[in-house]
Amino acid sequence: MSLTLQLGIIVGYLILALAIGLVAYRLTDRTAEDFYLASRTFGTIVLLFTTFATLLSAFTFFAGPNIAYQQGPEWILVMGLMDGIIFAILWYVIGYKQWLLGQEYGYVTLGEMLGDRFASRRLRGLVAGVSLLWLFPYVMLQQVGAGTALQALTDGAVPYAAGAGLITAFMILYVVVAGMRGIAWTDTLQGVFMLVTTWVALLWVLAAVGGPGAATSTLTETDATAAFLSLGSAYYTPQWMLSTAITIGFGVAMFPQVNQRFFAAGSKTVLKRSFALWPILCVLLFVPSFMLGAWARGLEVTVPAGDNVLPAILAEYTPIWFAALVIAGAMAAMMSSSDSMLLSGSSYFTRDLYRPFIEQDITERREDLLARVGVVVFATAAFGVSLLNPATLFELGDAAFSGFAQLALPVMIALYWRKTTRAGITAGVFTSQLFYLSSLFLAAVPSSYAGWTAGIVGMGLGLVVTVGVSLVTSPATEERQAIYFDGLGAD
Repeated sequence: MSLTLQLGIIVGYLILALAIGLVAYRLTDRTAEDFYLASRTFGTIVLLFTTFATLLSAFTFFAGPNIAYQQGPEWILVMGLMDGIIFAILWYVIGYKQWLLGQEYGYVTLGEMLGDRFASRRLRGLVAGVSLLWLFPYVMLQQVGAGTALQALTDGAVPYAAGAGLITAFMILYVVVAGMRGIAWTDTLQGVFMLVTTWVALLWVLAAVGGPGAATSTLTETDATAAFLSLGSAYYTPQWMLSTAITIGFGVAMFPQVNQRFFAAGSKTVLKRSFALWPILCVLLFVPSFMLGAWARGLEVTVPAGDNVLPAILAEYTPIWFAALVIAGAMAAMMSSSDSMLLSGSSYFTRDLYRPFIEQDITERREDLLARVGVVVFATAAFGVSLLNPATLFELGDAAFSGFAQLALPVMIALYWRKTTRAGITAGVFTSQLFYLSSLFLAAVPSSYAGWTAGIVGMGLGLVVTVGVSLVTSPATEERQAIYFDGLGAD
């Protein structure tokens, strides 16, 4: 009976989200711009919550609490406070300039914008290729998270492959039908749902154990937990915390599904209100989810190897139906990330690879159809690799954040420095990506430097190379600097 109830709650929530998508489909124009950006009509609430829900993935609900369980609640400072503030600033610095350019020139993707300024198909293809490279493991992260969550919640009655397959099939159906408009509407529902269920879960567990004082006291009863609760420990060195917060904050700004939302705002007022509210939402979600992970350590919640702490503590202290409801919220988080990733990945493929290199005169209707086919191919490929369960959720998420972060500084320089050249930005992007990939796969390249991660070192390298090469090269005659620095683009 309990298994039927658990699955019924989760499947019911998926059906509700699909119903919203079907309504959105009836209002969607059959054009690529409407499919990708909902015709640039988002208001403050929808833009804020679709961005919020898009970012709150399996990393937030499973990897983050797992890290708090293993290493301490200081992780809240990295994700809940530092990263929230960094991204809010970048939302304005990068997002506002992109919005201005998108309004004037109709850009849909980051690669399209950069390729137009520097008159370079190769740069456009490079940015799209890099983005798809790092998007793939992050889509896979959601599938791994869904598979492990359903397996743990049902005590193995739903195997890992079936759970991952369920979320993949639903994502394909939903994205192909709904497009950006449906995704944004559902994201708004999911964002509110995640906030409410996470806080109710926290209060429920605290009520069961005697309050926050009692929960915290279990962490301080032995000297063995001193490092668990202290900053500057082996887990949380200042260099590691800064490196992680910076790479995540800058990486988020380059995530295709987030970056494209900079183009989708209905007005500059919408953008400004949204970034001002962003840090508040981050704190409201990360504090309860990560503290549940930290308190689970003191409460001696048993977490089997390879499983996640959040389902375990809910199963211990809350009724079955409520645990299933929260896991449905986590599934909502994974869906709201994956659907947007699949949509963005499809747009990067069709507009930045297929259109410029294969069929330059493609019609709007044909591009719309190709985009939907691309969603199916991308999701299916990620599911196939996820069955191998190749790495932990944290490793997958960390690699993707840092990989995207390598794009951020070359893009910022191109947005604001007139002397940036095609050769400079191309060299900066290529060099930083090559360095970071080498740090992941080559033992000869260290993964840290005096405590600073390879991700942050690679960002610095990209900055130096972009500026250095630009200083010794001249803009190509066909580069269109005026689109960035004259007229509306300079507002």
